[in-house]
Amino acid sequence: MNQTTLTPTELANEGKTFYSQGNYYESAVAFQNAANGYESAGDQLNAAEMLNNCAVALLKGKDYPTALQAVEGTDAVFASAGDIKRQAMALGNRGAILEGLGRLDEAIDAYDQSAALFKQIGEHEMRVPILRSLSNLQLRTKRPMESLMNFDAELGEIEGLTTWQKFIRKILRLQMKLLFRS
Repeated sequence: MNQTTLTPTELANEGKTFYSQGNYYESAVAFQNAANGYESAGDQLNAAEMLNNCAVALLKGKDYPTALQAVEGTDAVFASAGDIKRQAMALGNRGAILEGLGRLDEAIDAYDQSAALFKQIGEHEMRVPILRSLSNLQLRTKRPMESLMNFDAELGEIEGLTTWQKFIRKILRLQMKLLFRS
């Protein structure tokens, strides 16, 4: 079927199908077309959601510059609508894209904002991978204290820690206690 004759919802479903098949470029095109359709209909929220999905598909395809263009401004659309969850998701995606581009300080800022928003709305499960990415990136950029604190926060968000995770958390807390006591 010709994409120009599909509704934005049909295009979004097509984008999801392409994505699940690993066809990230086709997925991104379908999501971009869906965004254009929603934009034409005056539906800014769904247009931003489709652009965010487009950015994720491009991220998976490692087309970081185009992914960054797609995600730009989506967090602001969600913020103005009071949709904190999708704002946090967009910032997390932006962080991953910036990390892929090697813009590590900007990625840390985006991840940090995302984690704070997820915390604000109590989205613990969605916060965990953001904290993990933030912690790993801080370790790579030689910020070990921030990395340890975010790793500890990540473990604090997980319900039912394994014995190993509990052990690691105790060691982290002991290490931080010793470091901050000096």
